[in-house]
Amino acid sequence: MASIIPRHPFPTENAEEGLAVLQQNAQEMIDGLEAGSTSLGDALGTTLTLAEAHCLMDPRAAIFPTWDAWVTAMQVGSAVFAAATATEEHVLCRIAHKDRTLQATGQEWYVHPGAWITAFYLAVVCREKDRITALSRVPVSLLRENGSRFEEYDYAWMETLQTYWLGGQDLVPKLVSAVDGTDPESVADPETVGKLVYPPMEMFHRFIRKDHEGFNRALIRALELHKQYWSEEERAVNISGLVALAPLAMTCLAHDAGIPIEVESEYLPAVLISRNWCGEFPT
Repeated sequence: MASIIPRHPFPTENAEEGLAVLQQNAQEMIDGLEAGSTSLGDALGTTLTLAEAHCLMDPRAAIFPTWDAWVTAMQVGSAVFAAATATEEHVLCRIAHKDRTLQATGQEWYVHPGAWITAFYLAVVCREKDRITALSRVPVSLLRENGSRFEEYDYAWMETLQTYWLGGQDLVPKLVSAVDGTDPESVADPETVGKLVYPPMEMFHRFIRKDHEGFNRALIRALELHKQYWSEEERAVNISGLVALAPLAMTCLAHDAGIPIEVESEYLPAVLISRNWCGEFPT
């Protein structure tokens, strides 16, 4: 019998109007990419927010507009790193049903481990194998050039995911390094790290060990901690809490590997896990 983790209360008044405004903002940003009036970093934040917002009223991601929004966010996430690593002056990226010619960017303020991990998760959820492979070949050294302050566990987790996808060596030591880096005694924000960053690492550990029961226990714990984090008063109406993106990505990996998923939650859009929409249109 499946365990059920309900989502924390979230206001739904004016949800459709809010979604329409987000949709317009996202489209304007996407249309501004070729002209250079929009940064890919800003576009990623807005399109991801739109995708998550769709899941307020469509928590299963059962309707086409929700899937379309998730694909668009995934395409923008991949475009961030396609443009950052491009060797030519321009790079062609498909975003929102259109091939767009974007300026190569090299290192920018938004080319950092947080954006890479988000892009990787989105590509996993959308089952975009070629994009996952491209992301897995992004040099960690490029992201270290960013002036932003990121913890070592961010880079170690990135390396872990890249190594797993490309079948490289030292997967377990890299995962151990990432996990060790989340020690509450050594991080600036132990609450965020403990409730949002470490849990998907534990899920991944159970996944690579093919520990079905352990994976589901880790998934339940990840969702419980996600709910705790986003139920705090100052965060409770933040759209970012509607979907547990990192646990969702780990669950998609496990589902595709044949691990039975014995947990149901509005934090985990069921149709994204079962990949029913994949192949619906060219991406």
